[in-house]
Amino acid sequence: MRKELWGLFFIAPFLLVFLLFEIYPFLDALYLSLFDYGIGTKRFIGLDNYAHLMQDRVFLRSLLNTFGFVIGVVPLSVLFAIFVANTVIHKSAAVASFFRASFYLPIVTSQVVMSIAWLWIYNPVTGVANYGLSLFGAGPVLWLSDSSTALPALIVVVITWIVGQPVILYLAALGNIPPTYFEAASIDGASPWRQFWSITLPLLKPTTLYVIVTSTIGAFQTFVAVQMLTGGGPNYATTTIMYLLYDTAFKYGKLGLASAMGVILAIVISIFSVIQFKFFKTDVEY
Repeated sequence: MRKELWGLFFIAPFLLVFLLFEIYPFLDALYLSLFDYGIGTKRFIGLDNYAHLMQDRVFLRSLLNTFGFVIGVVPLSVLFAIFVANTVIHKSAAVASFFRASFYLPIVTSQVVMSIAWLWIYNPVTGVANYGLSLFGAGPVLWLSDSSTALPALIVVVITWIVGQPVILYLAALGNIPPTYFEAASIDGASPWRQFWSITLPLLKPTTLYVIVTSTIGAFQTFVAVQMLTGGGPNYATTTIMYLLYDTAFKYGKLGLASAMGVILAIVISIFSVIQFKFFKTDVEY
């Protein structure tokens, strides 16, 4: 009993913060989603907000955009991080430190500042992106003004923001793999690709699980890039659930409807997280 009390004592600060800033807001949003709640109005309507959202073309479009955003951001960032980490780990300490700092820098930089930089890059007249295309004889592209390119352009932006942390985590995980595993595989005649597929990837599964879950949650909650670069346009092509939630709550004052969006988003994230835990969990130790 004494040991359990000490354990509860040490986790109490985190538990209190978690209950105050995570559980309580979710329960409050769940409660508000049952009301027609706005400035000066609060009327109980049950599940009408959810029924309205299921018939709202803009919300369904934002849901589809969010799924596309997550499917684009998470796999590409994970694969790129594994590639960079596996390449850098074999370099000298100075080179590895340079790449760590280079990829981690966007994480500690303001996303607003990064968005402004990307606005310059995507500028259809003077931007670096179109200048690069012109070197190969291609015409200018309206990166953020064309509904067919706006969402992929945002995916590239967000990947450059979040890929730094996975790179650092994978470098740390690769450094913890005993080199004797690779030496034994080399003696048995395994090629570098076979070693990577049969040794490196399975031992990176715990790190991959953490990276995928946190990246998925972050991608679902992306807001700054949409707000700064496209404003949800053109023609709702980049409107995500988080951006629509912000508009609904703070521009139109429909707090009950926005709370319903938040509850749906929380449920979707939870489902994705459970699936990822089931698929990537492992008992491998090294």
